[in-house]
Amino acid sequence: MSVVKFLRLLLLAAAVVAGLSMTGGAAEAGTAPYRVHTLFSVECQNYFDWQTVGLMQSFRKSGQPGPITRLLSCTEQEKKNYKGMDLAPTFEVPSMSIHPKTGDWYPAINKPAGVVHWLKHSKEAENVDWVLILDADMIIRGPILPWELGAEKGRPVAAYYGYLIGCDNILAKLHTKHPELCDKVGGLLAFHIDDLRTFAPMWLSKTEEVRADKAHWDTNITGDIYGTGWISEMYGYSFGAAEVGLRHKINDNLMIYPGYVPREGIEPLLMHYGLPFTVGNWSFSKLEHHEDSIVYDCGRLFPEPPYPREVKEMESDPNKRRALFLNLECINTLNEGLLLNHEKHGCPKPKWSKYLSFLKSKTFAELMRPKQLTPKSRQMMEEENVQKQDVGEPEKPHPKIHTIFSTECSPYFDWQTLGLVHSFNQSGQPGEITRLLSCTDEDLKKYKGQDLAPTHYVPSMSRHPLTGDWYPAINKPAAVVHWINHVKTDAEYIVILDADMIMRGPITPWEFNAAKGRPVSTPYDYLIGCDNELAKIHTRHPELCDKVGGVIIMHIMDLRKFAMRWLHKTEEVRADMSHWSKNFTGDIYEAGWISEMYGYSFAAAELNLRHVISNDILIYPGYVPVPGVNYKVFHYGLEFRVGNWSFDKAKWRHMDVVNKCWDQFPDPPDPSTLDRSNKESLQRDLLSIECAKSLNEALHGYYERKKCPDSNSLSTPTREMPRPPSLTTPAQKTPDPPTLHSPDHETTGEITTGRKFGKVEKIDVSRDDPEVKDETKELSPPAETNQAFTSMRVWIIGLWVFSIIGFLGVMYVMISNRRGQRKRGKAYKTKRRSSYAAGSWDRNADMS
Repeated sequence: MSVVKFLRLLLLAAAVVAGLSMTGGAAEAGTAPYRVHTLFSVECQNYFDWQTVGLMQSFRKSGQPGPITRLLSCTEQEKKNYKGMDLAPTFEVPSMSIHPKTGDWYPAINKPAGVVHWLKHSKEAENVDWVLILDADMIIRGPILPWELGAEKGRPVAAYYGYLIGCDNILAKLHTKHPELCDKVGGLLAFHIDDLRTFAPMWLSKTEEVRADKAHWDTNITGDIYGTGWISEMYGYSFGAAEVGLRHKINDNLMIYPGYVPREGIEPLLMHYGLPFTVGNWSFSKLEHHEDSIVYDCGRLFPEPPYPREVKEMESDPNKRRALFLNLECINTLNEGLLLNHEKHGCPKPKWSKYLSFLKSKTFAELMRPKQLTPKSRQMMEEENVQKQDVGEPEKPHPKIHTIFSTECSPYFDWQTLGLVHSFNQSGQPGEITRLLSCTDEDLKKYKGQDLAPTHYVPSMSRHPLTGDWYPAINKPAAVVHWINHVKTDAEYIVILDADMIMRGPITPWEFNAAKGRPVSTPYDYLIGCDNELAKIHTRHPELCDKVGGVIIMHIMDLRKFAMRWLHKTEEVRADMSHWSKNFTGDIYEAGWISEMYGYSFAAAELNLRHVISNDILIYPGYVPVPGVNYKVFHYGLEFRVGNWSFDKAKWRHMDVVNKCWDQFPDPPDPSTLDRSNKESLQRDLLSIECAKSLNEALHGYYERKKCPDSNSLSTPTREMPRPPSLTTPAQKTPDPPTLHSPDHETTGEITTGRKFGKVEKIDVSRDDPEVKDETKELSPPAETNQAFTSMRVWIIGLWVFSIIGFLGVMYVMISNRRGQRKRGKAYKTKRRSSYAAGSWDRNADMS
């Protein structure tokens, strides 16, 4: 061999080695050691066409090896008018959007149906080792090589989809013989072709099976926020894999949603823009472009986002800045693809603009270079493959949380504050808690409860400053607005509670699958205004109105945009008196009292915030719990009973519980005394007892911190706080009915006065209710404690009255005698004057 040939071979080898190092073990596209094929499924609609353009543009730039195929599901009628056949290499598959047997309309089934059809009828499927299955709404940032991700035959790789809670409950037990093998996965799917051939028909079959199981579509069973079986295809995937024994290597750092902050040292290779995302005041949501023909409108792009230099100025944290750059990269890739597609189809050259210049600049080209797996990514994948094979929970740093709740400066809210803060400290809830305290300046001067909780003071809007309307519930959104605008927080998620709640465990965004653009809340089904004219009047998107309230978990970026809208919508609904009636609102009082709740739902609809609605967070004491659910919050807005014992928060509205040492609410029954023959009733009563005990524990703990005198050393024996009379029949089961009255007058039947005699509080109540009379007897202080005091008081009052009567009698006699004398003297003088006057008259007459 000549020296020249040897040198050429050496240079060639060096080039190959360099190429391999550039792709982490694989050369550029077409030189990979294994044959890989990328698939994605769409329908022939404008919505999927612009997504196709974005995915194809990213595929071309990423260096992904092998071909890509679009599985296009169209009906014959749709295909006649379809203009996008040339947008991507396409394999046409029959549309199953309307099921050929059942007639069910469910377009998501086209994904497994399309894969089955491709495997059966495509020549390309015969010449491939690995198949990568993506969604259309994705952007590829670098080569995704299944063998580098740890995929093996029998062990596909997938991304973690934690919200698929049906893998943990009855749904999996119903639909697979191996529920223990159910993996919560989706998004990115990397399969060996042999596994895919075995699995794909089962994926389709299980999708049909889950879709037909309408009895188990509920959110609390599936995690589907719509509760309409929309994610049946995802469960079909997980159950199908379990049936054929495929366990996934679950990768939790390869794919990211724009808007999320990437882990330090991790370079995501795939972006999934299924959720709204923002950069400063700019935002993008794919759902807003559902019918958008932007692919075919020459020169039209999505609204331009901020430039990289602007992002550097708005965010100093390096990792958060990376997240914003990912958002820019996603939308800029979509726009770059649109620009090239317009050019390809003969559109006129667009006018020069700063943004178009940027998309063609070297700076942009440098930012869009293909990304590679980082050493940290590889290390984490190895750890995940070892630790997460059988666990299913991702090990990612949890975001910071801050809990807030709104109150007013009144004794009624003070004991509720103690209960909530005490339970917060016991629950293990991450982060801090802050009370948003709404007070007028006059009330604040007299207020004694400043030490009850970490507090942010806000101006009271109970009496509206512009309209004069008295509506204290508006303080909730008004306080949140004030807090957002006046407090700096590093929390990523805010948990909003009501004061009349007791926490039983942590309420975290990662457990309930909160996300940016996807807040979590609990169902308030009585908000019927979401279904009728009320929503159509007060929001442009009535179809997006969620019946939710109580507990709210919201991303801080969403809350910043949402809070002011919440306040404005509350004012708007409150002012709409013509629609306060029960048939519009569901409000049994028909007084606009739940306007704030509608303000919340309508504002969320305006901003396209769709909620993850969970039935597993909150329970009202007195309700029968669902077996196996570990509720995180008690909401004691309704009266609840255990046997003859009951508790109703409204009856303690005017009682200053907090400022009387060692007082407590009436103790609930001992759990050992409960009837255990009925499991449902037993669990209900145990929860009710737990709630009441938590309130008394909170009071006791506060008295200890306050260093109240030892109750055993007091000269006058302490007694249990008097139980307030039952003034109403058991409440209708409507969550948290308000006590409605004007600020200046008490409602009939409420406690009207509270007079103190020494250490004992006497309560005056309405005398017309026999139940009140009976319970008033129970409120009388013990006879042996107050007998001497009562007898002495009677004697003193008697002597006092007798003395006054005697004094008045003596005075009467004396005054009567003096009057008699004065009358006689007066008569004599009158007689003399009369005689004198008569004589004078006679003399005058004679002289004349």
